[in-house]
Amino acid sequence: MLIKRPKDEIMIKIAYFGPGMSGKTTNLEKIQEIVGKDYASELTSIRTQNHRTLFFDYMQLKIGPVYGINPVINLYTVAGQDFYHTTQEIILAGVDGLVFVADSQPDRMMDNVLSFNQLKRCLNSAKLDWMKISTVLQCNKQDLETALEPEAIQDRLGAEKLRYLPAAAIHGIGVIETLREVLLMVISANVK
Repeated sequence: MLIKRPKDEIMIKIAYFGPGMSGKTTNLEKIQEIVGKDYASELTSIRTQNHRTLFFDYMQLKIGPVYGINPVINLYTVAGQDFYHTTQEIILAGVDGLVFVADSQPDRMMDNVLSFNQLKRCLNSAKLDWMKISTVLQCNKQDLETALEPEAIQDRLGAEKLRYLPAAAIHGIGVIETLREVLLMVISANVK
């Protein structure tokens, strides 16, 4: 977290990480839709022809003063393909909180595991301990009939210590709850 004076702003950086097509960009789109343009900036996105994130997505939230301080929340998505390793490391630099967006479909479990391991490698390269960063596991696509239970996803990732939340980002379910949870974790970790 970065405090800027004289504006009394707190800059908070949250990154959404996960395999390609797991719902990272959808989370930001739904956050923007739910909170509205008075609080959310335009979503900046560089995409391929197939609507996949090429490098990252970015959006800023300004929620108004809290005890005289103006929190500015910078939300990023990180491209899920591991050939973007360098870009992933750059975006993760200075991150205050993470949301790992797992795809709950059984045939995507290996992609979740590979992406989660990639996240840990990126953080390790940046000399960051993933266990010390405020992180939430979002089990997305829970609206699908074949969706794995969040506990099974958590277990398969070896992420038993992470708080998980079920979501169906395409419908806006669990999106704000996930953001709220990671923000509360970041704030409580920095108030000590």
